[in-house]
Amino acid sequence: QICLSLVKLLFYLAHSPLGSIALLDFQPRQFVMVDGNLKVTDMDDASTEELSCREDNDCTLDFPTRSFPLKCSVAGKCEGINEKKNLFNAYRYFFTYLLPHSAPPALRPLLSDILNATGDLRYGINETLRAFEKVLHLYKSGLYLQKRPLLLKDYISLKGFRTVEGEGHKCWPSYSHLGCLLSIHSAEEAAAICNSQLHCHSFIVTQHRTWTGRPLASFQSSWTDLVPDTNAVVYIKRSASSGERL
Repeated sequence: QICLSLVKLLFYLAHSPLGSIALLDFQPRQFVMVDGNLKVTDMDDASTEELSCREDNDCTLDFPTRSFPLKCSVAGKCEGINEKKNLFNAYRYFFTYLLPHSAPPALRPLLSDILNATGDLRYGINETLRAFEKVLHLYKSGLYLQKRPLLLKDYISLKGFRTVEGEGHKCWPSYSHLGCLLSIHSAEEAAAICNSQLHCHSFIVTQHRTWTGRPLASFQSSWTDLVPDTNAVVYIKRSASSGERL
């Protein structure tokens, strides 16, 4: 969400009515999330000036660890230098820390492609935004899910109930540091996740949703009491349950 919002912001800056705008003091502390969207807190160090040049050799975009040769346009300006400066700063301050860690396994190669392409400045902001929107579409639609055996049939579902959350079962990446709370596309995906966790024996699908509209599921590893909850459905592995317990 943070990276996509940042890319949309940089897309606007690259195509603004004032021309391409560079953020000269590009640091994470210069941004804040407002209602799910990334905002710039300080525009004092923004500039629409692009480096003047006479030849291509005048157009080198330098960073502490990388340098990129750019073209000198017929107008005597280094082509796209403001856009590329913003994009590489987004890569080194945001993408490298946020993109590789929290996506479903099937989407990680696509995010790795974005990471590598922006890190080498092979993508401009237009291509980067299209790549992010493709990943978002796959994520929201569930099209990233590979065909696999149906696992939900191995679970007993109890509508209107949830389990009392136990302690000790944690996972990464979790929306809660107290347990294992993950976003899912469907209960079928939740069953696959539970089956992949060594100690998981049940999960609860709630009506709470993420910014993409995906429901949240809480995964449990120990027996706890069932309590009424009209907004939840608990799924318990048949192998972990017994008629007496239920």
